[in-house]
Amino acid sequence: MIMVGLLVVVIWGVGMAMGAPKRARWVMVGLLMAAVIVAQLVLPQGHPLREATGGDARLWLLLLGLGVIVWGYAALLRVVKSRAQPAIKVAASKEFSEDELTRYARHIMLREVGGRGQRALKDARVLVVGAGGLGSPVLLYLAASGVGTIGIIDDDTVDASNLQRQVIHRDGWRGLPKVQAAAQAIKELNPHIVVRPYNRRLTEEIAAELFAEYDLVLDGCDNFDTRYLVNAVCVAAGIPLISAAMTQWEGQISLYDPARGTPCYACVFPTRPAPGLVPSCAEAGVIGPLPGVMGSMMAVEALKALTGAGQGLGGRLMIYDALYADTRIMQIPVKPDCTVCGGRGLKVQAGQAKI
Repeated sequence: MIMVGLLVVVIWGVGMAMGAPKRARWVMVGLLMAAVIVAQLVLPQGHPLREATGGDARLWLLLLGLGVIVWGYAALLRVVKSRAQPAIKVAASKEFSEDELTRYARHIMLREVGGRGQRALKDARVLVVGAGGLGSPVLLYLAASGVGTIGIIDDDTVDASNLQRQVIHRDGWRGLPKVQAAAQAIKELNPHIVVRPYNRRLTEEIAAELFAEYDLVLDGCDNFDTRYLVNAVCVAAGIPLISAAMTQWEGQISLYDPARGTPCYACVFPTRPAPGLVPSCAEAGVIGPLPGVMGSMMAVEALKALTGAGQGLGGRLMIYDALYADTRIMQIPVKPDCTVCGGRGLKVQAGQAKI
C-alpha cells in the first residue's frame, strides 16, 4: 500500500509540475488504481507484486467505493448550488456598509440567502403596483429586507377608511398621495434604499416603459382591469409577476412567469368574473390583518425569487382562509390557447425537458 501511495503522490506532483489539468491527474490516478485492482485479481496469492500493492483486492475496491461516494456527493452539491442561483439576474453593486451588514445580519446568516443573496436583494429593482392593503406590508418588508430600488405606483390618497388595514399610512397623513406617504415610511425604515414613487394611475400608455426598468413586479391592486394589464405587460416583457388578491376572510397568491415555464394570470383567470360575483373590499368588507398576511406572503415570494431560495409559487395557487385557519395549494396548468401568453410556459417546459 505504501508503494501505491507513493506512486499517487508522484503522479500528482509530476502532473502539477507539468501544468496538467486536475482532471487529467485524476484520470492517471484512476488508471493506476484500476491496474492495482487488476493485479490483485489476476496474480496468484503470494505474488510479490500483489503483496506490495496490498495483497487483497477487496481493500482497494472499498477505497474505490468510498471515493465514488465522495465524488457523487460533491457532484450533487454542485447541482443543488447551481439550481439555487437567483432566477432574476442583476448587476453587481458596491460593497455593504457596516450599518447594512448589521441591519441584514439575520438574512446573511441564512444559508439560503447569505451574502450573495443579500447582494442580489440590494441590486434588485422591484415595482409594487398599489400602495394600499397589500402594498403596505409588501413595501415595508421589501424595504426592511434591503431591496435596493423600490418603485411604487398608485393614484389614490390616504383616507380614514384605509387606516383599518393599510398599516404603512398614518392618521396624520390623510389627504396625502399614498405613494408619497409610503415612500416616506419606507425611507425612514431603511435609508439605504432608493424609492421611486409614481403618483398616477397605471395605464396601457405608460406600463411597458415603466415595467422595463424593473426586474420583478408585485401586483397588489384591487381591480381586474389593472390585474389584466399588469399581466399582459409582464408577459410581453418576460418579467416575473407576483400577484395576490383578497376579500372578506380569504386571499390567494401565485407567481406568474411564462418565460420560465409557469402559467400567466390569464391562463388561470381567462375572463373576469361577472359583476357582483367577486365583490371588492369596499363592497364586501375585509378583516384588517388579512392584507398583512397576504402582503407578507408576497414579500416572502419576492425575496425567494430574487435570491433563488427554496421553491416559489410558480404553477401553484395558494389560497388562505383566515376564518377557518386553512391553507390550500392548487396546481395551476398553463393554458395552451391562452390569448395573452399563447401557452408560452408549455414551450419553455418542453425546452427544459430536452436539456
